[in-house]
Amino acid sequence: MDIQQPFLLFLCVLHLTLMGVLSKHVDHRNLFTQRVCCKRQSHFVYIGQDILGSHISVDVGMCRSHCGAPTTPSYEAGKQQYSKYSSMLDFLKSKKTRTRGPAASQSAGPLNHLPSCGVTQVCEPTGMRVDRLLLFEGPREVAVIEDCHCEIKLAQCIRVPGLRTYFSETPYETVIDVGGCSQSRGSPDGFSCVPTKFESALVETPNEVDLIQTVAACELKESCYRVRYVEYYYETVHHAEGVKEEKLKEIDVGRCLGSCTTGNRCLLRSPSDPEICHLWSERQSSSCVPQGYESHSFVNQYGQIRTILSITSCHCRN
Repeated sequence: MDIQQPFLLFLCVLHLTLMGVLSKHVDHRNLFTQRVCCKRQSHFVYIGQDILGSHISVDVGMCRSHCGAPTTPSYEAGKQQYSKYSSMLDFLKSKKTRTRGPAASQSAGPLNHLPSCGVTQVCEPTGMRVDRLLLFEGPREVAVIEDCHCEIKLAQCIRVPGLRTYFSETPYETVIDVGGCSQSRGSPDGFSCVPTKFESALVETPNEVDLIQTVAACELKESCYRVRYVEYYYETVHHAEGVKEEKLKEIDVGRCLGSCTTGNRCLLRSPSDPEICHLWSERQSSSCVPQGYESHSFVNQYGQIRTILSITSCHCRN
């Protein structure tokens, strides 16, 4: 009896020790619980000057898509760095020179490359609000991320919900599903899931009613693409029996949407190391513009011949 009690006590201690080791081992293997770090982080963007001439920066936020130490500097650190330069332009130029070098890409640890939401998910905003600022150039709307979550990365290109809050914390606060396009997996190179059809929603304001554009449909398109845009005109048709008929003529005049890449902007590279760029050019203005046209002629209600041009294709032009 005296021998059994110490033996049972030893087994209990051994059991508790093994359970602690195993639970600790399991925690280290539970990568999902450790690496799910999809959350909103501060991201200050310089907007411009207000009507008093003061510089305005807004925390528009960003959804952190990888684990690891935060790589975005804080707002106070940015103000301290900016105070060393004579102007905002010099500060942005020096910041661009520092971040373009290969050292910036190598400074991030291997932990930063681990996906935070898993391979089949993406870190995206759960909701956004639209703040209206009165700047020196005029009023401007700024979209601010409120929160983030892990969203399943879809294999198809479809429209997804996108909630935005207008006139937040006022009697006119309104939430509208402006929509968006999914980040589809396995899309061909050079193609993206982009909006191709739009609708409108009304928002009541203290002064008037605002018209908000919403996404109605999405398709896989190239970076610069044409979308349908319909206009209506009155057309007069003279029939053979002498009867004059006035009807509505629908013309798809089209619009060009999307963005265009500008290529490499390095003007001067290091002779010893071509990967190092000493001088960067300013971002070139490359736009998505119409390339092909076709004409539509008809007689209007005043008996005059009118010709309307419609866009058939788009391309990138510097």
